Amino acid sequence: MSIETRTQPGSTGEPKPSGGLPVGTLVAGCFAVCLAQIALAMPATLNGLFQEDLHPVGSQLTWISDAFLLPVSVLELTFGVLGDLFGRKRLLVGGGALLVAGEALAAASTGIHMLWVGQAIAGLGAAALFPTSLAMIAAGTHSARDRARTITIWAAALSSGGFIAPVLGGITGNYGSWRWAFIVVTGLAVVSTVLSQVLATNSSAPQGRSLDLAGQITIGVGMFALLYAVIQGPADGWTATPVVIAYVAAALFIGLFVVAERRAASPLLRLDLFKNRAFAVASFVAVVGMFSYLGTAYATSIRLGPIQHQSPLRGSFAFILLNCWTLLLMPVISRLLERVSARWVLGLGLGLMAAGDFLAAALPVEDRALTSLILPIGLVGVGFALTVSSITATAVNTVPVHYAGMASASTSLLRDFGFTLGPAVIGAIALSRAADEFARNLAASGLSTQAKAAAAQVAAEGGPLASNSVPPSSPPGGAVPIALEALGNGYAIGYMVCGVAALACCLLSVIALRGTANEPAPAGLGEEEPAAV
Repeated sequence: MSIETRTQPGSTGEPKPSGGLPVGTLVAGCFAVCLAQIALAMPATLNGLFQEDLHPVGSQLTWISDAFLLPVSVLELTFGVLGDLFGRKRLLVGGGALLVAGEALAAASTGIHMLWVGQAIAGLGAAALFPTSLAMIAAGTHSARDRARTITIWAAALSSGGFIAPVLGGITGNYGSWRWAFIVVTGLAVVSTVLSQVLATNSSAPQGRSLDLAGQITIGVGMFALLYAVIQGPADGWTATPVVIAYVAAALFIGLFVVAERRAASPLLRLDLFKNRAFAVASFVAVVGMFSYLGTAYATSIRLGPIQHQSPLRGSFAFILLNCWTLLLMPVISRLLERVSARWVLGLGLGLMAAGDFLAAALPVEDRALTSLILPIGLVGVGFALTVSSITATAVNTVPVHYAGMASASTSLLRDFGFTLGPAVIGAIALSRAADEFARNLAASGLSTQAKAAAAQVAAEGGPLASNSVPPSSPPGGAVPIALEALGNGYAIGYMVCGVAALACCLLSVIALRGTANEPAPAGLGEEEPAAV
């Protein structure tokens, strides 16, 4: 079955790279995914400024990132279906427009709740851009070799967004305001929308596809409930009634999603795709491995910002180390994907991520030298570069070509669900550990009764991050070293959790993917099919 491609007027003479993919489509898709990643990654570099300006308490800082990530995770499958049905170019243009609106609202926000709304709208736009950009590129190439090359370019563009974001956030935050960072992204979103409209060639794959409302509602409610429970658990208490209800709702609705997909005539996600061992392993690694990566990024942003109070410009150094390697290593990764078994590329990448996390966990919280981060964070960045490209190529290349849209949307959803879980889970673990340790050490300290009471009140209202931000001249200022130590130990545990997750995925990839290269290719894979104009 061929991919239906509706060529726009005037595009027939457009130069094409190998595999028949129009250059304009490649440019528009790569710019769009780069923009989406910039919008996703930039708030992490500004957490220190958010803490100083908006004074978020408890889990409110985590929700700044996850307000963006939640719609990305919940709606990517639906946008993948919409692109297949109505044309991917429309989704690319519409996603850019939503990012313009959301980033502009975030830039104009005067409080934490307005910022959340802006982030959520921008997240809707990114939810359209991530799967649509990949589907357009995958649908335009019809051999495994050419698809591996173009996917590597797409992955490099995605990672470049993570490289650009800290530079923009650092410069604007250091010399202006965190709001200027959102203004710059608004301008880039306008450019992306125009490029998509002018350059992109439309494609679709409506055969057998329709909206699955039951699947969308159940997965949406289930994922939101799960994230709410994970994020609010440390603030409200793990046995608090709303948290317990959220966990029960998450289990119920995710179970209902599986039932709905088994019964749907045109499911949101074809569960039989997971019968393919390589696709199933890549899907699991996409969640857990990307959880490890963004959990590491989030822990680093909190360490440099709210804990150590370093400037956004200094903090951007770590995020450049995390994200520059996919672009720099693009030729090497492309050759590896062509010549080396995917399990070794995945295993190496995840092993490097695990090693970097374990080294980061051993760094003293008092160490403010950026040079100390070069080895641990650099290892995580190189590991991510190897991992994200090989996961995407493995997942997309193991399904029939006419399921490229569904496979790309599924891969994007799983990857970004892992991204969403990273800040939520690591924030929950680190803050819970830090709060307990701070309370114990404060009670055992030699501070006066008045100072202890004042510090305990600050911690009760805003947690150990608030205690660490108290000016030294104020009465609870004597508790700042106690809060600093507790937070350092808490986020060290966060790094360890990320390292264990990456190591587990490394072993799974090497063991479970053994022999998949010799399995028969699914129907449609590798066929050189001409586009139907």
